[in-house]
Amino acid sequence: MTDTVLNPPVAAADIDAAARVVAPFAVRTPLLTFPVLNERVGSRVFLKPEMLQRTGSFKFRGAFNKLASIPQDKRSGGVVAFSSGNHAQGVAAAAKILNMQATIVMPADSPLTKRERTKSYGAEVVLYDRDRDDRAAIASGIASKRGATLVPPYDDPLVIAGQGTAGREIAEDMAALGLTPDIVVAPASGGGLIAGVATAVKAKYPQAQVIVAEPAGYDDHALSLKVGHREAHAVAPRTICDALMAMMPGELTFAINSKLLANGVNASDEEVGAEIGRASCRERV
Repeated sequence: MTDTVLNPPVAAADIDAAARVVAPFAVRTPLLTFPVLNERVGSRVFLKPEMLQRTGSFKFRGAFNKLASIPQDKRSGGVVAFSSGNHAQGVAAAAKILNMQATIVMPADSPLTKRERTKSYGAEVVLYDRDRDDRAAIASGIASKRGATLVPPYDDPLVIAGQGTAGREIAEDMAALGLTPDIVVAPASGGGLIAGVATAVKAKYPQAQVIVAEPAGYDDHALSLKVGHREAHAVAPRTICDALMAMMPGELTFAINSKLLANGVNASDEEVGAEIGRASCRERV
């Protein structure tokens, strides 16, 4: 056995600890099921609406768990993060709650609404060119100059454990319903969410298949799972799934996901757009 198998970067106990930290501040989102969707799929499907989470995404969970771990005597330097938008808002919101200054490095082409919402939490936003600049290097430079703590978007055990609280809630809610999940699907960019979800779900339901979902052309997790090591996807056109555009899985996240994930699926922008349209039509009806 490898060290990763014997000593995984994140274990179920780490997610339990994270749940105690984030519970007073994060929303415990429900599991929802819809007869129309069940009939269409031919199975009972549950959705976990993390858009109801603080800042509108699961990213608040990992950000808060990470920031809450920073010792009091290290908080005066603030925090620095790099993100296309969701991690940015999660870090900014967590920093505001914990009375810390946040600086976020964001791509200049990220949605204006995400940049403005990040600023609304009191964060400073530094823009960069997604195609030319190294966002990690920019963020590291700022953190070093200011004595701030760098908060990675996914490749950090505390961030992964925080995201894993969503999977822990899934496992608890399924148990409360007296059900055992056959398949659990989560999206991935760097892989922090699905690494945490897989760790939590497989701890309770080891037979469940955990599947990664990615935009077409950005299927680096599926590619990496096939070849057995981290593999970047080919250069691809922009996708409307703007938060899922990482070139390659994270090092820590893939150490987890390579052991726990069954396989990957992907969806084109056309397929994603069509499903958004169907959902909008149902809401109007």
